[in-house]
Amino acid sequence: MAKLWAGRFGKETDLEVNDFNSSISFDCRLYKEDITGSMAHAAMLGKQGIIAEDEADRITEGLQGILQDIENGTIEFSQEYEDIHMNVEHILTERIGDAGKRLHTARSRNDQVALDLRLYVKKEIAAIKGQVLQFMKALCGSAKKNTETVMPGYTHLQRAQPVTFGHYMMAYANMMKRDVIRLENCLEGMDDMPLGSGALASTTYPIDRDFVRERLGFARITDNSLDGVSDRDYCVELCSALSILMMHLSRFSEEIIAWCSWEFKFVELDDAFSTGSSIMPQKKNPDVCELVRGKTGRVYGSLFTLLTALKGLPLAYNKDMQEDKEAVFDAIDTVKQCLRVLTPMFATMELRKDNMERAALKGFINATDCADYLTKKGMPFRDAYKTVGRLVGECVKRDCALSDLTLPELRAHSELFEADVYEAIDLKTCVRGRKAPGGPAPEEVSRQIAAIEAFIGKREE
Repeated sequence: MAKLWAGRFGKETDLEVNDFNSSISFDCRLYKEDITGSMAHAAMLGKQGIIAEDEADRITEGLQGILQDIENGTIEFSQEYEDIHMNVEHILTERIGDAGKRLHTARSRNDQVALDLRLYVKKEIAAIKGQVLQFMKALCGSAKKNTETVMPGYTHLQRAQPVTFGHYMMAYANMMKRDVIRLENCLEGMDDMPLGSGALASTTYPIDRDFVRERLGFARITDNSLDGVSDRDYCVELCSALSILMMHLSRFSEEIIAWCSWEFKFVELDDAFSTGSSIMPQKKNPDVCELVRGKTGRVYGSLFTLLTALKGLPLAYNKDMQEDKEAVFDAIDTVKQCLRVLTPMFATMELRKDNMERAALKGFINATDCADYLTKKGMPFRDAYKTVGRLVGECVKRDCALSDLTLPELRAHSELFEADVYEAIDLKTCVRGRKAPGGPAPEEVSRQIAAIEAFIGKREE
């Protein structure tokens, strides 16, 4: 089979080089974008009189038939034709004859692939964004039910201060909110239509780029033909946004992994989202979370693949840029798969509220509130801090909680202690008193939930 460039060469391409050069094994997933872009291009060629309108119509009709056959599974792509563009053009020409050969007038595979990948990434950003919003809904739903479910908040993985499970979940909801905004920013920044850039220097044909742009739903056309074919910033930005998203999902997964353990036992995963051991019958493993945590590195790898591939490239198109697709595809596939399993896993997870409360009671997480109590009675905070520190030390020796100390025992450290101290250091009081914006008080968590739900609702309108 003669290559498209056969006129310049006196030899057939080495078979090993042909396989090495080919991208059809992975860029075949761009078939819909390639055909959609080609139909818009053909319509423009006919409108501008660059090819006859009846030929443009035949090309469009032929492409529609190819698209239908691909989606019906009746077309097999050939390695001989290197990439999705050449495969589609070959099939089209076989079906409609010489008119198919006119489709490539006034374009290059360089601007064609730039268009296809942008169309694909735009579609996938919308899909991933939808999945993130669904996960955020699940977080909000759980938070609504648990605005008063007290649990320890941690720093350095040490029990620190009392929060609620609802407050905890809204922390992750806010992370996801930023992920959605990053995806939206990526989409807005890449919404430029590159077709018409040609190989690198546009074309002498009287093309109408705005016509194609409007047909394909882009906001703008690219402003420089060299940049139009060589820009892959949006791929880097997407993989960066997806890497941060995966980092958030990995942190969430790590929390669940810890909370599932007997050392915490704050949550119980549904059997449908757990696995067992081949040798230890008692095991119930949080493999979904562990895989999400592990696959995070895979998405990071896609980001570094792109950065490394692009860092030394001169303008305009270089074959190295073929490496962009597998990295982008794998990052997209990985994120979508992780969200598909993590969201229902979380939705079916059962809370062990009694264990959360017991952990909160034993961790002296009301020590700050005890110091604040003394401060409100007139003691400087640093002195109050030291006083409560001594009380905690005494409780550790006696294996008891601050609330277990009698009033005389408390007053032995400061006469400012009164009977109302027990109400002040009650865990629910501690949580309800933290009404500062962003805090864990039930009404404040409810406000946070409403804000996130409004954010979601705006994007689903």
